[in-house]
Amino acid sequence: MANKCILTGNLTKDNELKQAGQTQVLKNTLAVKREFKKDETDFINIVAWGKTAELIAKYTQKGSKLLVIGRIQTGSYDAQDGSKRYTTDIIVENIEFIGGNKQNKESDFLGDPIDNGEIPF
Repeated sequence: MANKCILTGNLTKDNELKQAGQTQVLKNTLAVKREFKKDETDFINIVAWGKTAELIAKYTQKGSKLLVIGRIQTGSYDAQDGSKRYTTDIIVENIEFIGGNKQNKESDFLGDPIDNGEIPF
């Protein structure tokens, strides 16, 4: 069986890392435009853990475009009013930063360029 999804969209709010035991967790929402309905958008909850959560928090903000690869996970909880609420989240396994913003330069992601002298071709 397979449970894999790939989404490209924009973050709907600024990131907030939270401590969960010994690791960091980040929850946000990805606004994903529908391919064939240009005026419609789906808002998909994403959850990232550990280093992935830290990378998202460090290099993105509200409005940043992100490609997310993950798995769908459903759950439920009892609300304060006594009703049962159901959730559907994408648990982030991999990310790719798309585009960029004025605050992040390419060198932030790749480190300083290395000068090996002249290129032999």
